Amino acid sequence: MTSTPPDGRGLEEQAVLLVAGLADLAVTTVSSAVGTARQLLRRADGPDLARDAHQDLLARGRIALDRYAAAPPAHLEVLAQHARARRTAPDGDV
Repeated sequence: MTSTPPDGRGLEEQAVLLVAGLADLAVTTVSSAVGTARQLLRRADGPDLARDAHQDLLARGRIALDRYAAAPPAHLEVLAQHARARRTAPDGDV
């Protein structure tokens, strides 16, 4: 049993409209990105902007690697270090 969608259009027509809408969105997005890239290329401080972008990307890469690649310190190891520091403290209080 097939049912007609509430707006009265068939599934094929809806699929065509959906693909056309996605294509229009893609073209609009690409056009906007190209316009932004052209504006950036016309700037007089292009080399400075590129250097700043390079430095920002390096910093983001370091942050991402630190966030995901480095394992947090072992909980028991941290507790053992605190206990050792308390035992070796002159008055036993850290």
